[in-house]
Amino acid sequence: MKPEAVSVAVVGSVNLDLVARVEHFPVPGETITGATVDRHPGGKGANQALAAHRLGARVYMIACLGEDPAAEEALAGLKAAGVNLDYCQRLPGESTGLALILVSGTGENQIVVAPGANAAFHAEHLRMPRTDAVIAQLEVPQDTILTAAQRNRGFFTLNAAPAKPVAREVLVETDLLVVNEIEARALGPALEHYDGLLATTYGREGAVLTRHGQEVAQAESPKVKAVDTTGAGDTFTAALTVGLVSGMEPKAALSRACVAAAISVTRPGAQGSPTLEELDKFQQDRIEWWTRGGSNP
Repeated sequence: MKPEAVSVAVVGSVNLDLVARVEHFPVPGETITGATVDRHPGGKGANQALAAHRLGARVYMIACLGEDPAAEEALAGLKAAGVNLDYCQRLPGESTGLALILVSGTGENQIVVAPGANAAFHAEHLRMPRTDAVIAQLEVPQDTILTAAQRNRGFFTLNAAPAKPVAREVLVETDLLVVNEIEARALGPALEHYDGLLATTYGREGAVLTRHGQEVAQAESPKVKAVDTTGAGDTFTAALTVGLVSGMEPKAALSRACVAAAISVTRPGAQGSPTLEELDKFQQDRIEWWTRGGSNP
């Protein structure tokens, strides 16, 4: 009998992303022409929800949006995939979150976010089901994150992004904390008192999983041609959470999260996370490559 999929509630942001592709980033005062613009669903919460769903989890999106046409466009990817949206609310007088994203010819990005309803998503708006895991980020108020963590009886993951200080009360409730190097510096001394698993990502160099400063696992990231790095950390966070909660060993879960993030950067937009089948095929192709004597592809 096929095991039941783990259930995940993602408490966080939903945005509409306006993505401009440019050859290089402008310097102050410079105007760049010749850009192309696309519209994509985004927001770290929505990105993580879709990534977890594609990896086989049963996912509930917990979010607030505005009463505007952008809300339906921002939710379109989640709705089409089959993510449960019953806990998404429209807030009167608020606009749906909007992200302005520049992507350079090398795939790097610069992002400016107008949070709209995400910033107005306070604890009194929070409704959520009981699930095996909860994932949150820092694009909604920390009072909401703390309330979600305290209500959760399962595994709680915090992706401490975008970079900012995190209340100690939130860290106490966190089982898995995911950061990149910039976000780790923003947390500062608070990390010294953190007792859970800490996953630190290093982009192309992979990631390390530690507890109390002691290494639990490390994994390399496969070499790929980056098209758009937006959302790579979201894919990583979702993949690592789903892997750990599903019972995978830390090393295997971390490695799979690095591979999932690498696949995501080969696609445009913030929601380029792979399906479970795509992830398995990529890993099998790597095994066959190594068997034929190749290096890290």
